[in-house]
Amino acid sequence: MKTLKIGVAGLGRLGLIHAENIYNLKGVELTAVSNLDEEVNKQVKEKYKVPNVYTNYEEMLEQAELDAVCIVTPSGFHTEHIRLALKKNLHIFCEKPIGLEVEDIKQTIDEIEKSDRIFHLGFMRRFDEDYLYAKEMIDSGQIGDISLIRSYSIDPIQGLDSFVNFAKKSPSGGLFLDMSVHDIDVIRWLTKSEISTVWATGTNKAAPELNELNELELGTVTMKLDNDVTALLVAGRTASHGYHVETEIIGTKGMLRIAASPEKNKVAVFNEHGAVRPSSQHFPERFAEAYVNELKDFVRCIRENQQPEITAIDGLRGTEVALACQESFDENKLVDIQY
Repeated sequence: MKTLKIGVAGLGRLGLIHAENIYNLKGVELTAVSNLDEEVNKQVKEKYKVPNVYTNYEEMLEQAELDAVCIVTPSGFHTEHIRLALKKNLHIFCEKPIGLEVEDIKQTIDEIEKSDRIFHLGFMRRFDEDYLYAKEMIDSGQIGDISLIRSYSIDPIQGLDSFVNFAKKSPSGGLFLDMSVHDIDVIRWLTKSEISTVWATGTNKAAPELNELNELELGTVTMKLDNDVTALLVAGRTASHGYHVETEIIGTKGMLRIAASPEKNKVAVFNEHGAVRPSSQHFPERFAEAYVNELKDFVRCIRENQQPEITAIDGLRGTEVALACQESFDENKLVDIQY
């Protein structure tokens, strides 16, 4: 079996997770990394014995012998980096979102569809065992027809100050595009339907300084889908107990709740605070296996020359809906989405 040589572009928190997972995959070599921070590059080179280290993405594509690239650069660079990788005939794994501008994404999708390379998008919840179990129950009709979905994504409040400092230097794309794309994708995936109308609200009670930066620390969206399902979405940065992801699906014959309590393990602590169940504190902990599984699927698709179930169109739809949510919030109105 040929060893697949993969390069990682971007070594932020998620880039480091992907680098480690690639390093640990069988039949795969972490051949190269590109990242602006030379100190981080040095640490990664030493830890994973990476033969090729660059501070420039294009230089990595030109010089490293690669079969594929894992793009974990800032969201605004994703489409450009995808197109550059396609020119080098590389397979591509790209983190969400696929891009920030709809027309730019559409042009990139045209290039992807002209290529015979594998393109895989990083919506890791589709590879989480709990979500997959719920998906199987829904598809087999065990809860009947879906009527309502409620989906939460709330980061730990401990990271709020760090986000405020980040937002002062660089736009995140907004709360809905930065965070809610996961919930948007889950809603589309579970219902097999498109989102047609959105109404978004939000607040910055915990971080008023975000008002001046056109950012939100808590946002909510009510959605109507083409198949008459209603979806409620909450995104935030103020979970005091840890990292909170929760999805509830109400059907005509029953209901499912995924990760209603984001528990770290099965240990209960009894002390002066009462009975306490430790919670997951960050997304790498909650979705550790999902991140591994999505890369395994990427490698499988390359070896079997099979396009993955998740496509670039899924990325486009996520961005379109997230931008509509932002428009709804900015203009305080219902927004109908035209695809």
